[in-house]
Amino acid sequence: MARIRTFIAIDVDKAIRHRLLTLQETLDHAVAGVKWVEPVNIHVTLLFLGEVIDREVPEVCNAVAEACAELPVFPMSIETVGCFPNPRRPRILWAGVGEGAEEVIELHDALEEPLLELGCYRREDRKYTPHLTIGRMKSERPSPELAAALTKHAAWQGGRTIVREVLVMSSELASSGPTYTVMSRAKLLGGEPGAGEPAESDD
Repeated sequence: MARIRTFIAIDVDKAIRHRLLTLQETLDHAVAGVKWVEPVNIHVTLLFLGEVIDREVPEVCNAVAEACAELPVFPMSIETVGCFPNPRRPRILWAGVGEGAEEVIELHDALEEPLLELGCYRREDRKYTPHLTIGRMKSERPSPELAAALTKHAAWQGGRTIVREVLVMSSELASSGPTYTVMSRAKLLGGEPGAGEPAESDD
C-alpha cells in the first residue's frame, strides 16, 4: 500500500525567496554549523500529516479546499528571525510571519478539525507558531555568534505578499535533500477560481 509523505503549506513569491536567500547568506558568514534550506523549498507549513495512504490523498485535498473556501484572501508579511526552541539550545532557524499571523493561525485551526476527523492527522502538543524554516543547526550547543546574529537581524524585513491559496504538498526524501511537489491548490475566498483542482506543476 503506497504512502505519500504529505503536508499543507502557504507558498511565498520569488521576491521574498530572494530576500530569504540573502538573509541565509548573511547569517552563514556569522554562524557556523547550519544546514540551510534550499530557497525553493521554503514555505509556511500549516499542518504536517506525515505518511498518508495514496488513496486518501483526494479526501485530504477536498477537505482542504472546503475549509479554505470559507476563509478570505489576506496579506502576509515575512519579517524578523529567530530559532526554536531557544538560543541556548538552537535547533531550527526561522523567519517569522508579521502581518497575517492571526489569519495563518485561523487557517491552521480551520484545517485541523476536518483532517483530524479523516484520521490522517494527529494534533501536535506544542502551540502552532507561523514561521518559515530557513536552516537547521547541526549541533544544539549554545552559540554566542548565533544569539548575536539573531539580535542584529531582529528587524529584518522579507517583504509582503497576498495569500490566495493553500497547497497540499508531497515530500520525497533523498540524500541530496527533499523534493516537494504540489498535489492540489485550494483557493481562499476571493482568490482565483478552481478550488481544490489538481495542480499541473509546482512552479
